[in-house]
Amino acid sequence: MRQPPVKSRRLAAAAAVLVVGAGAAACGPQESKGGSAGAAGTPHKGGTLTVLNSIPQEDFDPARLYTSGGGNIPSLVFRTLTTRNREAGAAGAKVVPDLATDLGTPSKNATVWTYTLKKGLKYEDGSPITSADIKYGIERSFAAELSGGAPYLRDWLIGGADYEGPYKDKKGLDSIETPDERTIVFHLNKPEGEFPFLATQTQTTPVPQKKDKGTKYEQHPVSSGPYKVVKNEGDGERLVLERNTHWSATTDEERKAYPDRIDVRSGLDSAVINQRLSASRGADAAAVTTDTNLGPAELAKVSGDKDLAARVGTGHFGYTNYIAFNPKVKPFDNPKVRQAISYAVDRSSVVNAAGGSSLADAATTFLPNQKSFGYTPYDHFPAGKSGNAAKAKELLKEAGYAKGLTVTLTHSNAKDFATSPEIATALQEALKKAGITVKLQGLEDNDYSETVHSVKSEPGFFLTGWGADWPSGGPFFAPIFDGRQIVKSGYNFNTAQLDDASVNKEIDAINKLTDLSAAAQRWGALDKKVGEQALTVPLFHPVYKRLYGESVKNIVISDWTGVLDVSQVAVK
Repeated sequence: MRQPPVKSRRLAAAAAVLVVGAGAAACGPQESKGGSAGAAGTPHKGGTLTVLNSIPQEDFDPARLYTSGGGNIPSLVFRTLTTRNREAGAAGAKVVPDLATDLGTPSKNATVWTYTLKKGLKYEDGSPITSADIKYGIERSFAAELSGGAPYLRDWLIGGADYEGPYKDKKGLDSIETPDERTIVFHLNKPEGEFPFLATQTQTTPVPQKKDKGTKYEQHPVSSGPYKVVKNEGDGERLVLERNTHWSATTDEERKAYPDRIDVRSGLDSAVINQRLSASRGADAAAVTTDTNLGPAELAKVSGDKDLAARVGTGHFGYTNYIAFNPKVKPFDNPKVRQAISYAVDRSSVVNAAGGSSLADAATTFLPNQKSFGYTPYDHFPAGKSGNAAKAKELLKEAGYAKGLTVTLTHSNAKDFATSPEIATALQEALKKAGITVKLQGLEDNDYSETVHSVKSEPGFFLTGWGADWPSGGPFFAPIFDGRQIVKSGYNFNTAQLDDASVNKEIDAINKLTDLSAAAQRWGALDKKVGEQALTVPLFHPVYKRLYGESVKNIVISDWTGVLDVSQVAVK
């Protein structure tokens, strides 16, 4: 996922963050529908679902949320034009209609997208949802005081770059038309075949203008989903949701909405959350977490208990942890040095440092190993399971470093088992075998983010990761390798600062495709092509393991989110 500055990252994290042991990664999973058979028994309506979380839902305004549908809890309140398919596994990586009747009708060149709303849509007060409400909801997301959401609409809509929101410009965006109460038309400044994915973002949530209270709207956002907010305390630490009686399942095929009430309690230590879920006493028997994973030590304990092991949901979210090179810093300007490091990496030791094969899949491609992203297997610098030190030394000699090389690897001090000291130390030991001496530079989390995401301070060799805003190649690949997305005076994610005309041209060509399967194949081919330049060293794709209470039924975990979907679970 495109990781915005610290405040915005926390908004995303509140909806979908990976917490392992005592630390957290900046961008992680969410959860999903019917399927990991866990918690056997027919699900029934009724009861209270308790959610035990580490990070409070500090923002509950659809304008300010970053992830698709705002993540797990917000998607119970906020409906969007489209949404993720609430199915287990790969089927859950598909986009499906939500408020709209279909995925939208594109113009021939995919610069105009038209949506028609379903009939009978209502807010929690029984008033009708209209296309004008969706237009207004999008426009208010441009207001500076409501910043934090995904930037795509600002980038894609004609006039979006200069629009400042309805509080300053009441005229609105001409590039969004609402010819009638059920039709909304978007005019884009460039072809975007993945617009149906963008329409899953909470910025397309309808907001009635008369009910908008600016920054205070989050205290009681008007629900378009199966639940409404009845309590929001401690800046999102305690949220209580109850049924929206005007929501109709006939207009919503995705959310099952089994529980009568959902009680979200946040600000808890991750170890405490896992202990409570493990014990499953009282209300905790009907509890889940939407942001806390099992760490390596906890997983080892759980795996030894048959009953507990049966209550662990396993998921895969589109995310890659990798080594990034800055070719503008010596000696990483030399491709042979980058290739040598690629060969020297011992992925087995890295996977072990990440918690073992239960929590990490070794990676040799930048794109995640899922079909929806266009995954195309390749390994341009085959290091085997434990690194190819001989090949690395050969390349170093060709690069002029026959006697070895000393470099500095920058990492985070956060205990996230991803960009943290454990991973850095594993790499240090592996590269030593190839004659590469690695000095470790650990930075506190905020300093780390500011340092590695600034063109001015970016080191030559560091650990980082990237996750999906939605499960496809576009938002995963382009921010890292599109030269036009290099940001010189802010957060930059094109760490290699690659600006290759042929790569940019192919990105534009793929973006024109509305056939998402064909687009996926092209993203995979482009990933393979760029991979030859050794601008990154893919290390592993994380695997998510989460406990749930013994009374929870209907566990569904999709490849879109990687974690249990609260819209599907039942407690009776």
